[in-house]
Amino acid sequence: MTAATASSAETLPPSPIGRPHSLLEDAYAIFIGVTLLVVGLMFLKAAGLVTGGIAGVALLLSYLLPLPAGVLFTLVNIPFFLFAHKVMGARFAVKTVLVNLGIGVASAITRVSVHVDGVHPAFAALVGGTVIGMGILSLARHQAGVGGTGVITIWLYRKRGWNMGLTQVALDIFILAMAIPVVSGVQMIWSAISAAAISLILFAWHRPGLYMGR
Repeated sequence: MTAATASSAETLPPSPIGRPHSLLEDAYAIFIGVTLLVVGLMFLKAAGLVTGGIAGVALLLSYLLPLPAGVLFTLVNIPFFLFAHKVMGARFAVKTVLVNLGIGVASAITRVSVHVDGVHPAFAALVGGTVIGMGILSLARHQAGVGGTGVITIWLYRKRGWNMGLTQVALDIFILAMAIPVVSGVQMIWSAISAAAISLILFAWHRPGLYMGR
């Protein structure tokens, strides 16, 4: 072990106590996470909002390109799959790819089975952002992610102990700034609230010592 590695290891949060998750538990958590993410994206899209993270990037591009947000979600994530494999390991990368495939399939099913004619921006921001945050939390607890900025926040949490919520806020500010030319001022405010709702979930519940499984 090098000195740099040893120094990094000393900054890691204490390892949680508990048994490893089973394959069935991981699969169920991925199903729940994918379901919540797709529902949240559906609300935000119906209200014409964007949000933070890779979901925000996909939504933003969906207003500019003739492609569904679910497809763009996966395409934008391709470079992050490679990053996840390099820095987080093959297991995390495989789970992340499965999550994105699940989002693509679920998005396609949703497009033909669920039709949302209108959603108030307040509902979309608060409820959509909250369920997306819970979806990301479900995945993170089982060593999986949605890719994109989620990979970066989880990596920094594991390597440096940085709070995922605070890290995500910084990245979200940058993503929302890119959406200024695309969405209106009122939509931008609600979009920022949706991003805050996502980050608040991670800030509140993804901290060392709050969870016993691993």
